[in-house]
Amino acid sequence: LILIGGFVQLLAGFLAFRKYDHLGGAAFLTFSALWSSYGVTRVLGAAPVSGHLLDLGAGNTEGFTAGSVAFLVLNAFLIILASSFNVVLLCLTLAMEFLTVCFLLFTLEKLPLPFEIAVLSILSIICFYGATASLANCMFGKDLLVMGPALLTVQSSRKDREDPLPCVCPRSHLTSGLRTIAELLNTGAVCGVPTDTVYALAASCRHPEAIEKVYRIKDRPQEKPICIFISNLEQLRAAAPPISPLLWEFMENVYPGGIGCIIQKGEWLKKLGVGAGYSRVGTQDSIMIRVPDLTVLVHLIDMTGPLAITSANPSGEVDSTHHDMVISRLGHKLEGVLCDGESDEVVASTVVNCTKIDESGITIVREGCIPAGKVMQIFERVKNR
Repeated sequence: LILIGGFVQLLAGFLAFRKYDHLGGAAFLTFSALWSSYGVTRVLGAAPVSGHLLDLGAGNTEGFTAGSVAFLVLNAFLIILASSFNVVLLCLTLAMEFLTVCFLLFTLEKLPLPFEIAVLSILSIICFYGATASLANCMFGKDLLVMGPALLTVQSSRKDREDPLPCVCPRSHLTSGLRTIAELLNTGAVCGVPTDTVYALAASCRHPEAIEKVYRIKDRPQEKPICIFISNLEQLRAAAPPISPLLWEFMENVYPGGIGCIIQKGEWLKKLGVGAGYSRVGTQDSIMIRVPDLTVLVHLIDMTGPLAITSANPSGEVDSTHHDMVISRLGHKLEGVLCDGESDEVVASTVVNCTKIDESGITIVREGCIPAGKVMQIFERVKNR
Protein backbone atom coordinates (compact mmCIF):
# COMPACT_ATOMS: atom_id res chain seq x y z
CA LEU A 1 0.00 0.00 0.00
CA ILE A 2 2.86 2.36 0.86
CA LEU A 3 4.63 1.64 -2.41
CA ILE A 4 1.42 2.01 -4.42
CA GLY A 5 0.55 5.32 -2.76
CA GLY A 6 4.05 6.72 -3.30
CA PHE A 7 4.07 5.56 -6.92
CA VAL A 8 0.66 7.12 -7.66
CA GLN A 9 1.78 10.46 -6.22
CA LEU A 10 5.02 10.23 -8.22
CA LEU A 11 3.10 9.44 -11.42
CA ALA A 12 0.74 12.38 -10.80
CA GLY A 13 3.77 14.65 -10.42
CA PHE A 14 5.33 13.56 -13.70
CA LEU A 15 2.00 13.91 -15.53
CA ALA A 16 1.59 17.43 -14.14
CA PHE A 17 5.07 18.40 -15.36
CA ARG A 18 4.22 16.87 -18.75
CA LYS A 19 1.26 19.25 -18.93
CA TYR A 20 3.48 22.17 -17.85
CA ASP A 21 1.69 22.38 -14.48
CA HIS A 22 4.81 23.13 -12.44
CA LEU A 23 2.97 23.71 -9.15
CA GLY A 24 1.05 20.44 -9.46
CA GLY A 25 4.24 18.61 -10.40
CA ALA A 26 6.23 20.00 -7.46
CA ALA A 27 3.35 19.33 -5.06
CA PHE A 28 2.84 15.70 -6.03
CA LEU A 29 6.56 14.92 -6.10
CA THR A 30 6.79 16.37 -2.59
CA PHE A 31 3.74 14.36 -1.53
CA SER A 32 5.34 11.20 -2.96
CA ALA A 33 8.50 11.75 -0.92
CA LEU A 34 6.48 12.56 2.23
CA TRP A 35 4.12 9.60 1.84
CA SER A 36 6.96 7.17 1.21
CA SER A 37 9.04 8.49 4.12
CA TYR A 38 6.11 8.45 6.52
CA GLY A 39 4.91 5.02 5.46
CA VAL A 40 8.31 3.37 5.59
CA THR A 41 9.29 4.79 8.97
CA ARG A 42 5.82 4.05 10.34
CA VAL A 43 5.98 0.41 9.29
CA LEU A 44 9.62 -0.15 10.21
CA GLY A 45 9.12 1.58 13.52
CA ALA A 46 6.28 -0.74 14.48
CA ALA A 47 7.25 -4.11 12.95
CA PRO A 48 10.09 -6.57 13.49
CA VAL A 49 13.02 -6.06 11.13
CA SER A 50 15.77 -8.73 10.95
CA GLY A 51 14.68 -10.20 14.25
CA HIS A 52 14.37 -6.98 16.23
CA LEU A 53 12.39 -3.78 16.28
CA LEU A 54 13.62 -0.62 14.58
CA ASP A 55 14.00 1.58 17.65
CA LEU A 56 13.15 5.17 16.82
CA GLY A 57 13.29 6.25 20.41
CA ALA A 58 16.83 5.38 21.33
CA GLY A 59 18.52 8.60 20.42
CA ASN A 60 18.49 7.99 16.68
CA THR A 61 15.36 9.95 15.70
CA GLU A 62 17.07 13.29 15.01
CA GLY A 63 17.24 12.69 11.26
CA PHE A 64 13.58 11.66 11.02
CA THR A 65 12.51 14.63 13.14
CA ALA A 66 14.56 17.08 11.05
CA GLY A 67 13.10 15.59 7.87
CA SER A 68 9.53 15.97 9.10
CA VAL A 69 10.19 19.61 10.06
CA ALA A 70 11.63 20.22 6.57
CA PHE A 71 8.48 18.72 5.04
CA LEU A 72 6.35 20.99 7.26
CA VAL A 73 8.14 24.11 6.00
CA LEU A 74 8.12 23.02 2.34
CA ASN A 75 4.46 22.05 2.40
CA ALA A 76 3.58 25.38 4.02
CA PHE A 77 4.80 27.12 0.86
CA LEU A 78 2.76 24.70 -1.24
CA ILE A 79 -0.34 25.59 0.82
CA ILE A 80 0.12 29.27 -0.03
CA LEU A 81 0.59 28.49 -3.73
CA ALA A 82 -2.32 26.03 -3.81
CA SER A 83 -4.68 28.70 -2.49
CA SER A 84 -4.25 30.51 -5.81
CA PHE A 85 -5.46 27.45 -7.79
CA ASN A 86 -8.50 25.68 -6.38
CA VAL A 87 -10.06 24.51 -3.11
CA VAL A 88 -9.41 20.78 -3.72
CA LEU A 89 -5.66 21.29 -4.18
CA LEU A 90 -5.63 23.56 -1.12
CA CYS A 91 -7.40 20.91 0.98
CA LEU A 92 -4.96 18.28 -0.25
CA THR A 93 -1.93 20.33 0.79
CA LEU A 94 -3.55 21.05 4.17
CA ALA A 95 -4.18 17.33 4.69
CA MET A 96 -0.56 16.64 3.80
CA GLU A 97 0.50 19.21 6.39
CA PHE A 98 -1.44 17.32 9.06
CA LEU A 99 0.13 14.08 7.81
CA THR A 100 3.53 15.70 8.28
CA VAL A 101 2.52 16.58 11.83
CA CYS A 102 1.72 12.87 12.31
CA PHE A 103 5.19 12.08 11.00
CA LEU A 104 6.76 14.52 13.46
CA LEU A 105 4.76 13.23 16.43
CA PHE A 106 5.62 9.64 15.51
CA THR A 107 9.35 10.38 15.56
CA LEU A 108 8.83 11.93 19.01
CA GLU A 109 6.76 8.89 20.12
CA LYS A 110 3.77 11.12 20.90
CA LEU A 111 1.40 10.23 18.04
CA PRO A 112 -2.20 9.59 19.21
CA LEU A 113 -3.75 6.78 17.20
CA PRO A 114 -7.19 8.48 16.81
CA PHE A 115 -5.49 11.59 15.38
CA GLU A 116 -3.58 9.50 12.85
CA ILE A 117 -6.72 7.61 11.79
CA ALA A 118 -8.65 10.86 11.35
CA VAL A 119 -5.90 12.46 9.26
CA LEU A 120 -5.52 9.42 7.00
CA SER A 121 -9.30 9.16 6.56
CA ILE A 122 -9.61 12.82 5.57
CA LEU A 123 -6.64 12.51 3.23
CA SER A 124 -8.16 9.45 1.55
CA ILE A 125 -11.48 11.22 0.97
CA ILE A 126 -9.80 14.30 -0.52
CA CYS A 127 -7.53 12.21 -2.78
CA PHE A 128 -10.45 10.11 -4.01
CA TYR A 129 -12.63 13.14 -4.74
CA GLY A 130 -9.79 15.09 -6.39
CA ALA A 131 -8.83 12.18 -8.65
CA THR A 132 -12.46 11.49 -9.58
CA ALA A 133 -13.20 15.17 -10.28
CA SER A 134 -10.06 15.65 -12.39
CA LEU A 135 -10.76 12.53 -14.44
CA ALA A 136 -14.44 13.31 -14.98
CA ASN A 137 -13.87 16.97 -15.87
CA CYS A 138 -11.06 16.05 -18.26
CA MET A 139 -13.08 13.30 -19.99
CA PHE A 140 -16.22 15.38 -20.53
CA GLY A 141 -14.54 18.76 -21.07
CA LYS A 142 -16.60 20.60 -18.45
CA ASP A 143 -16.82 21.01 -14.68
CA LEU A 144 -19.06 18.11 -13.67
CA LEU A 145 -17.49 17.94 -10.19
CA VAL A 146 -16.60 21.22 -8.52
CA MET A 147 -12.91 21.82 -7.78
CA GLY A 148 -13.58 25.18 -6.11
CA PRO A 149 -12.34 28.68 -6.95
CA ALA A 150 -8.95 30.15 -6.17
CA LEU A 151 -8.90 31.84 -2.76
CA LEU A 152 -5.97 34.10 -3.56
CA THR A 153 -6.03 36.08 -6.80
CA VAL A 154 -3.73 38.76 -8.08
CA GLN A 155 -5.66 41.64 -9.56
CA SER A 156 -4.15 43.29 -12.62
CA SER A 157 -5.49 45.68 -15.20
CA ARG A 158 -6.28 44.58 -18.74
CA LYS A 159 -3.46 46.78 -20.01
CA ASP A 160 -0.97 45.07 -17.68
CA ARG A 161 -2.01 41.67 -18.99
CA GLU A 162 -1.78 42.64 -22.65
CA ASP A 163 1.42 44.72 -22.70
CA PRO A 164 3.87 41.84 -22.25
CA LEU A 165 2.45 39.85 -25.18
CA PRO A 166 5.11 39.73 -27.91
CA CYS A 167 2.63 39.33 -30.80
CA VAL A 168 -1.04 39.67 -31.71
CA CYS A 169 -2.99 37.14 -29.63
CA PRO A 170 -6.73 37.20 -30.44
CA ARG A 171 -9.22 34.71 -28.98
CA SER A 172 -10.48 31.89 -31.17
CA HIS A 173 -14.15 32.27 -30.17
CA LEU A 174 -14.24 35.81 -31.60
CA THR A 175 -14.98 36.25 -35.29
CA SER A 176 -12.76 39.34 -35.29
CA GLY A 177 -9.93 37.26 -33.82
CA LEU A 178 -10.24 34.68 -36.58
CA ARG A 179 -10.24 37.41 -39.23
CA THR A 180 -7.15 39.00 -37.69
CA ILE A 181 -5.14 35.77 -37.95
CA ALA A 182 -6.49 35.09 -41.46
CA GLU A 183 -5.40 38.54 -42.63
CA LEU A 184 -1.93 38.01 -41.18
CA LEU A 185 -1.57 34.62 -42.89
CA ASN A 186 -2.82 36.02 -46.21
CA THR A 187 -0.10 38.68 -46.12
CA GLY A 188 2.70 36.15 -45.57
CA ALA A 189 2.90 36.02 -41.78
CA VAL A 190 3.56 32.96 -39.62
CA CYS A 191 1.08 32.38 -36.79
CA GLY A 192 0.48 29.87 -34.03
CA VAL A 193 -2.88 28.13 -34.37
CA PRO A 194 -4.77 25.42 -32.47
CA THR A 195 -5.41 22.07 -34.12
CA ASP A 196 -7.40 18.99 -33.11
CA THR A 197 -4.15 17.60 -31.64
CA VAL A 198 -1.50 20.08 -30.44
CA TYR A 199 -0.74 23.70 -31.35
CA ALA A 200 0.93 24.31 -34.71
CA LEU A 201 2.72 26.96 -36.74
CA ALA A 202 0.81 27.93 -39.85
CA ALA A 203 1.86 29.66 -43.06
CA SER A 204 -0.11 30.26 -46.24
CA CYS A 205 0.81 27.91 -49.08
CA ARG A 206 0.64 30.94 -51.38
CA HIS A 207 3.68 32.48 -49.64
CA PRO A 208 6.83 30.31 -49.94
CA GLU A 209 8.84 32.89 -47.98
CA ALA A 210 6.49 32.35 -45.01
CA ILE A 211 7.10 28.60 -45.18
CA GLU A 212 10.86 29.29 -45.22
CA LYS A 213 10.38 31.44 -42.14
CA VAL A 214 8.70 28.50 -40.35
CA TYR A 215 11.92 26.52 -40.77
CA ARG A 216 13.96 29.37 -39.27
CA ILE A 217 11.54 29.91 -36.37
CA LYS A 218 11.71 26.24 -35.35
CA ASP A 219 15.33 25.61 -36.32
CA ARG A 220 13.81 22.77 -38.34
CA PRO A 221 16.13 20.75 -40.59
CA GLN A 222 15.47 21.51 -44.26
CA GLU A 223 15.19 17.82 -45.10
CA LYS A 224 12.08 17.47 -42.90
CA PRO A 225 8.99 18.15 -45.05
CA ILE A 226 6.02 20.25 -43.99
CA CYS A 227 2.47 19.00 -44.50
CA ILE A 228 -0.63 20.90 -45.57
CA PHE A 229 -4.07 21.18 -43.96
CA ILE A 230 -7.28 21.52 -45.95
CA SER A 231 -10.75 22.15 -44.56
CA ASN A 232 -12.61 19.21 -46.13
CA LEU A 233 -12.20 16.25 -48.43
CA GLU A 234 -14.35 17.87 -51.13
CA GLN A 235 -11.55 20.37 -51.74
CA LEU A 236 -9.30 17.45 -52.56
CA ARG A 237 -11.92 15.92 -54.88
CA ALA A 238 -12.20 19.21 -56.75
CA ALA A 239 -8.45 19.17 -57.40
CA ALA A 240 -8.85 15.70 -58.99
CA PRO A 241 -5.62 14.03 -57.86
CA PRO A 242 -4.85 10.57 -59.33
CA ILE A 243 -6.07 8.66 -56.25
CA SER A 244 -7.32 5.08 -56.34
CA PRO A 245 -10.79 4.11 -55.02
CA LEU A 246 -9.14 2.29 -52.09
CA LEU A 247 -7.27 5.42 -51.00
CA TRP A 248 -10.41 7.57 -51.36
CA GLU A 249 -12.34 5.12 -49.21
CA PHE A 250 -9.56 5.08 -46.59
CA MET A 251 -9.38 8.88 -46.42
CA GLU A 252 -13.16 9.12 -46.10
CA ASN A 253 -12.88 6.92 -43.01
CA VAL A 254 -10.04 8.84 -41.32
CA TYR A 255 -10.91 12.45 -42.23
CA PRO A 256 -11.51 14.67 -40.39
CA GLY A 257 -9.28 13.59 -37.52
CA GLY A 258 -5.80 13.12 -36.13
CA ILE A 259 -4.44 11.04 -39.02
CA GLY A 260 -2.35 12.48 -41.83
CA CYS A 261 -2.05 10.63 -45.15
CA ILE A 262 1.09 10.82 -47.29
CA ILE A 263 0.11 10.63 -50.97
CA GLN A 264 1.77 11.22 -54.34
CA LYS A 265 2.56 14.84 -55.13
CA GLY A 266 1.55 16.42 -58.43
CA GLU A 267 0.44 19.50 -60.33
CA TRP A 268 -3.07 18.96 -58.95
CA LEU A 269 -1.82 20.67 -55.74
CA LYS A 270 -1.83 24.00 -57.55
CA LYS A 271 -5.49 23.50 -58.39
CA LEU A 272 -6.04 22.77 -54.71
CA GLY A 273 -4.70 26.27 -53.95
CA VAL A 274 -1.14 25.54 -52.89
CA GLY A 275 0.20 28.04 -55.42
CA ALA A 276 3.74 29.40 -55.14
CA GLY A 277 4.49 27.27 -52.09
CA TYR A 278 4.37 24.05 -54.14
CA SER A 279 8.11 23.38 -53.91
CA ARG A 280 8.30 24.15 -50.16
CA VAL A 281 5.68 21.67 -48.92
CA GLY A 282 6.15 17.91 -48.80
CA THR A 283 9.02 16.22 -50.59
CA GLN A 284 9.76 16.14 -54.30
CA ASP A 285 7.45 13.17 -54.80
CA SER A 286 4.98 13.10 -51.89
CA ILE A 287 2.94 15.29 -49.56
CA MET A 288 1.11 14.72 -46.30
CA ILE A 289 -2.43 16.07 -46.24
CA ARG A 290 -4.68 16.32 -43.21
CA VAL A 291 -8.25 17.46 -42.58
CA PRO A 292 -8.43 18.65 -38.94
CA ASP A 293 -11.41 17.93 -36.73
CA LEU A 294 -11.51 21.42 -35.18
CA THR A 295 -14.18 23.88 -36.24
CA VAL A 296 -12.19 27.05 -35.65
CA LEU A 297 -9.24 25.80 -37.72
CA VAL A 298 -11.52 24.62 -40.53
CA HIS A 299 -13.09 28.10 -40.69
CA LEU A 300 -9.62 29.65 -40.74
CA ILE A 301 -8.54 27.45 -43.66
CA ASP A 302 -11.71 28.41 -45.55
CA MET A 303 -10.58 32.04 -45.18
CA THR A 304 -6.95 31.46 -46.19
CA GLY A 305 -6.80 28.39 -48.42
CA PRO A 306 -4.52 25.42 -47.65
CA LEU A 307 -2.06 26.03 -44.82
CA ALA A 308 1.46 24.68 -44.40
CA ILE A 309 1.47 23.24 -40.89
CA THR A 310 4.06 21.96 -38.41
CA SER A 311 4.01 21.65 -34.62
CA ALA A 312 4.53 24.89 -32.66
CA ASN A 313 7.67 24.00 -30.75
CA PRO A 314 11.42 24.44 -31.21
CA SER A 315 12.73 21.46 -33.16
CA GLY A 316 13.39 18.48 -30.89
CA GLU A 317 11.36 19.82 -27.94
CA VAL A 318 7.96 18.71 -26.61
CA ASP A 319 4.77 19.80 -28.35
CA SER A 320 2.87 22.90 -27.23
CA THR A 321 -0.47 22.00 -25.62
CA HIS A 322 -1.64 25.53 -24.69
CA HIS A 323 -1.46 28.89 -26.43
CA ASP A 324 0.55 30.26 -23.47
CA MET A 325 3.27 27.74 -24.31
CA VAL A 326 3.37 28.95 -27.91
CA ILE A 327 3.53 32.59 -26.84
CA SER A 328 6.26 32.06 -24.25
CA ARG A 329 8.41 29.82 -26.48
CA LEU A 330 7.98 31.34 -29.93
CA GLY A 331 5.80 34.43 -29.57
CA HIS A 332 8.71 36.84 -30.15
CA LYS A 333 9.26 35.23 -33.58
CA LEU A 334 5.62 35.13 -34.67
CA GLU A 335 3.19 37.74 -35.97
CA GLY A 336 0.22 36.23 -34.16
CA VAL A 337 -1.15 33.37 -32.04
CA LEU A 338 -4.80 32.28 -32.15
CA CYS A 339 -5.60 31.58 -28.49
CA ASP A 340 -7.86 28.56 -27.94
CA GLY A 341 -6.87 27.38 -24.47
CA GLU A 342 -5.67 23.88 -23.77
CA SER A 343 -5.34 21.48 -26.69
CA ASP A 344 -7.42 18.32 -26.94
CA GLU A 345 -4.33 16.08 -27.17
CA VAL A 346 -0.80 16.06 -25.77
CA VAL A 347 0.82 14.46 -28.82
CA ALA A 348 0.69 15.18 -32.53
CA SER A 349 -1.18 13.31 -35.26
CA THR A 350 -0.49 9.82 -36.56
CA VAL A 351 1.21 9.83 -39.97
CA VAL A 352 0.42 7.10 -42.52
CA ASN A 353 2.27 6.50 -45.80
CA CYS A 354 -0.38 5.72 -48.44
CA THR A 355 1.77 6.07 -51.57
CA LYS A 356 1.71 2.29 -52.18
CA ILE A 357 -1.68 1.53 -50.70
CA ASP A 358 -2.83 -0.58 -53.68
CA GLU A 359 0.37 -2.63 -53.96
CA SER A 360 1.51 -3.26 -50.38
CA GLY A 361 -0.95 -1.45 -48.14
CA ILE A 362 -0.17 1.38 -45.72
CA THR A 363 2.80 2.05 -43.43
CA ILE A 364 2.72 3.84 -40.08
CA VAL A 365 5.41 6.53 -40.28
CA ARG A 366 4.69 8.05 -36.86
CA GLU A 367 2.30 6.90 -34.17
CA GLY A 368 0.59 9.83 -32.53
CA CYS A 369 -2.77 10.44 -30.90
CA ILE A 370 -4.46 7.69 -32.94
CA PRO A 371 -3.00 4.24 -32.08
CA ALA A 372 -1.36 2.38 -34.95
CA GLY A 373 -3.55 -0.65 -34.27
CA LYS A 374 -6.72 1.39 -34.78
CA VAL A 375 -5.40 2.79 -38.07
CA MET A 376 -4.63 -0.70 -39.34
CA GLN A 377 -8.11 -1.88 -38.30
CA ILE A 378 -9.68 0.93 -40.34
CA PHE A 379 -7.54 0.02 -43.35
CA GLU A 380 -8.33 -3.69 -43.14
CA ARG A 381 -12.04 -2.95 -42.84
CA VAL A 382 -11.94 -0.64 -45.86
CA LYS A 383 -9.84 -3.07 -47.94
CA ASN A 384 -12.12 -6.02 -47.18
CA ARG A 385 -15.19 -3.99 -48.05
